[in-house]
Amino acid sequence: MRAAALYSAAGSLLLTTLAAAPATGTPGVPGVRAAELTGTALAAAHARARGIDFGKCPDAQDLPGTMECGTVSVPLDYAHPDGKQIKLTVGRARATHKDPHNSKRRVPRQGSLVYNPGGPGASGLYFPLIGMLPEWKRIASAYDLVGYAPRGVDKSAPLSCEDPKHFFKAPSQSPTYPSESYKKERIAEAKSYARGCAKRSGSKLRFYNSLNNARDLDVLRAALGEDRLTFMGASYGTYFGALYATLFPSHVRRMVFDSAVNPDPEQIWYRNNLDQSAAFEGRWADFREWIAKHDDVYGLGDTPEKVLGNYRKAEARLAEKPAGGKVGPAQLQGAILSAGYYDDYWPHSAAALSSYLKGDPKQLIQQAGPTPGAAVEAENGNAVYTAVECNDAAWPTEWSVWDRDNTRLARVAPFETWDNVWMNLPCAYWPAPRQQPLDVRTGPGELPPVLILAAERDAATPYDGALELQRRLSDSVLVTERDAGTHGIAGGSNKCVNGYLDAYLLEGRLPERRAACAPHAEPKAARPGSK
Repeated sequence: MRAAALYSAAGSLLLTTLAAAPATGTPGVPGVRAAELTGTALAAAHARARGIDFGKCPDAQDLPGTMECGTVSVPLDYAHPDGKQIKLTVGRARATHKDPHNSKRRVPRQGSLVYNPGGPGASGLYFPLIGMLPEWKRIASAYDLVGYAPRGVDKSAPLSCEDPKHFFKAPSQSPTYPSESYKKERIAEAKSYARGCAKRSGSKLRFYNSLNNARDLDVLRAALGEDRLTFMGASYGTYFGALYATLFPSHVRRMVFDSAVNPDPEQIWYRNNLDQSAAFEGRWADFREWIAKHDDVYGLGDTPEKVLGNYRKAEARLAEKPAGGKVGPAQLQGAILSAGYYDDYWPHSAAALSSYLKGDPKQLIQQAGPTPGAAVEAENGNAVYTAVECNDAAWPTEWSVWDRDNTRLARVAPFETWDNVWMNLPCAYWPAPRQQPLDVRTGPGELPPVLILAAERDAATPYDGALELQRRLSDSVLVTERDAGTHGIAGGSNKCVNGYLDAYLLEGRLPERRAACAPHAEPKAARPGSK
């Protein structure tokens, strides 16, 4: 049966209207080709007609019975919606209808809440399980919680750029001020990695980008039977969520942007990464200050400067003799970087560093050492991250630009700068065509009011990104967690933030244009060796 036979009369009328749009773009959304908008409408109509056949999840033996899975087909190329299709894996937990504060009250269903955790390259497939946590039970009572693996991720037409067996290069160095010879080695690696992405994906590589992620989201909305989308995106999820809001404002019911990427086209993605490296220096300073306050527990120094000295001592020792043959300076830096994202990690990261310097490397090896069993997932996530960011926008193609900008930055922000360069350098040599970033912007009344959540000292998505997103999405509201830096604050430990989240999702209530919450409590120190 031809797909066109499944489209409704109303859908046909819509498609006729869209087909009449100018070939160079879509009114109100400069840079968007009419063919891709029309293709999205065709794919969405098809998906609505077919729905999603939910059933047991592939690994159902490890999941609660409330979780169910299915797939939705989307075009690889929206300009050719009848061409090659890829399947996105979707997970769902139906609304419980149970009020956690009143067992006699049945809560009415409000539809599906679709979630994306960011990345690019992260899967939200198991997000529905979050409804079991106390902080999420009110939301889970009213919404079907829906997560999915975006295109390229996990089972959703997975991308790969190299053999996963070679992905974990450990132990490895992480020089704060790399030599010219080391830079040449990393340039060669970046070129090889970019070639590997092209070799393994061929002509398909160009279609893994943020605009297609936004279009996929609209097809998923239709497949779920929703006329309007309720969506929560964290980190990178806020960026393609903002693209969605710009492309399909009339399809939006409610949207939550948690830890917002700066959507300014000039920032995507090279400058955003420079800003991120600068912000991690501040977050690393926060962590060292906390360790110094607990010198009686960790013995790493009673000032941030002394803590840094002990970190450098560990780096030097690991450079000479990797811990367990697995953990070198790069692995240590990676473990501490994770603590820059989430202060929940602070106690055990500090304990691992302390124990190592006192002669016991076990905790450090456990935290920082590579996990061979996770190599396939890690390589896939890295491949999708690279493909999406490289495809989304132009990057400097001359090494001299990267070298100049990051040498300057590393003088004041040495902790993350060069490792961020090596992560993104394949984009300098990327073989696929680049997208022109969409100018995210909505005018008064075009988009329902949306909620933006941000921690003031978030390093992964610096706070200026939330301010810029609010400027660009008219009628949006920003809630700030003051003097805090956890990346992703929705449904966490801050009751004030959760109060705003619940009020918006459950009742549609928003505060004034800006509101603030006091920071959540700092983590408690955990002695080395404790669990």
